[in-house]
Amino acid sequence: MAIAVQLKGRLKGRLILLFLSLIARVPLYPARAIGRLLGRLALKLEVRTCKVARQNLKHCLPALDERSREDILHGRMLHIGQTLFETPRVWNKSADWLKSHILDINGIDFFREALLSDKGIVLLVPHQGNWEVVGLWIAKQTAITSLYEPPKIKDLEEWIKTSRQNSGAKLVPTNSRGVAALLQALKRGETIGILPDQQPPGNAGVFAPLFKKPALTMTLVHKLLQRCEANVLFCAALRTPGGWSIHFTKSDPAIHSANQDESLTALNRGVERIAELELSQYQWEYKRFRQRPQGFLPVY
Repeated sequence: MAIAVQLKGRLKGRLILLFLSLIARVPLYPARAIGRLLGRLALKLEVRTCKVARQNLKHCLPALDERSREDILHGRMLHIGQTLFETPRVWNKSADWLKSHILDINGIDFFREALLSDKGIVLLVPHQGNWEVVGLWIAKQTAITSLYEPPKIKDLEEWIKTSRQNSGAKLVPTNSRGVAALLQALKRGETIGILPDQQPPGNAGVFAPLFKKPALTMTLVHKLLQRCEANVLFCAALRTPGGWSIHFTKSDPAIHSANQDESLTALNRGVERIAELELSQYQWEYKRFRQRPQGFLPVY
C-alpha cells in the first residue's frame, strides 16, 4: 500500500513537472493571455482561492465599497493565472532574457546606496507581483542568501532550486542553521532575502497590525536587526506589459527599534506600502489571518 502511494505521488510530480516544462516554452505574451483566461474561469467557478481573497479584502479594506473590492478581486484572479503561466518561463530562461524584460526600476538609488555601505542589506520581498523575478534579478547584482522551504513535490524542488542557484543565489533551510547563515551573510556585508508576509509558526511570531488588523508576524527580521546594523529595503516586481517593473522602497526607521512591537509594526507598514503599489497584484488569497488573538472571531 505504501509503495502504491509513493508511486502515485511520484507520477503526480512527474506530470506536474511535464506540464510546467511545456508552459516554460510558451512566450511571455501568450503565456500571460492563457493565465488571464484561467483567472476568469476561476472567477466564474468561484473557486476557494477566490473566496479566500474576497474575505481578506473585506477584512483588510473595509472602507472600500463592495464594488471596488470586487474590482480588485477580479484583477487579482487574472494576475494569479499570469503568475502561474509566466513563472516557469522565468525559471527556464537566462539572466540576459530576464534583464531585457525588466522595463523600469524605481528607487534604484536606494539599492545602490545600500550596496555601497558595508552594513549588508535585509531585502524584504512581500508576495506582490512576481517575487521570483526579484530573487533572480537581485542575484545577478550582488551576493544574496535566502531562506528556502522546498515544495512538497520533489521533482519540482530540483527545478526551482537549480534555477535560483544558477542565478547565483545561495539558498539556506528555514531552521536555526539557515538563520545563522543569514546573520553571517549580513556580517560579511552581503544581502539576504526574506518574504516577510508569511504566517510564521506560533513560536516564531507575535501579533502586529497589518491593515489595522492583528496578524501573526515573524520576529526573525527584528532579531536579525538586533544582532547587526543593516540596511533594510522592501522590493517588488510588478507585472507590466512586456515584462516587469522593479520597485525599491526604504523601510520605516522604526523597524530598527529595540522594541519588538514597534519593529514589527514598521515591518507590516512596509508590506502595506508594497501591496498598495497595485492592490490587484498582492497575494490576497493567502490565509494570513488563520491564527487570531484570544477572543477574536475567526476570519475564514
